[in-house]
Amino acid sequence: MEHSSHSKPSRQREYEKKQHKEEMKQQVITFVLMILFTFVAFGMVIMEVNSYFIIPTLIILAIVQVVFQLYYFMHMKNKGHTMPAMMMYGGAAVAGLTIITFASIIWW
Repeated sequence: MEHSSHSKPSRQREYEKKQHKEEMKQQVITFVLMILFTFVAFGMVIMEVNSYFIIPTLIILAIVQVVFQLYYFMHMKNKGHTMPAMMMYGGAAVAGLTIITFASIIWW
């Protein structure tokens, strides 16, 4: 049985077209936000903002950009990606706990 776009009902094609348009819109908005975050980060470094403010801000901007990359460009928000997402969250949790553990051992 051949699956072509002509065999699909008109409503199905319109629905898919609308979904693709919405997904493209989200990706463009996310891309623009990531570029904006990058410019903000570069601007803070160039203007030599106080390091007590800039380091946490840069870390937060980096984390937000990673989340945008995963959810919008790697399609982790779509159905069928729950197991890879759980593995990544588990790995991030283990990495975070490891960093906290070693930081507390070193500084305590």
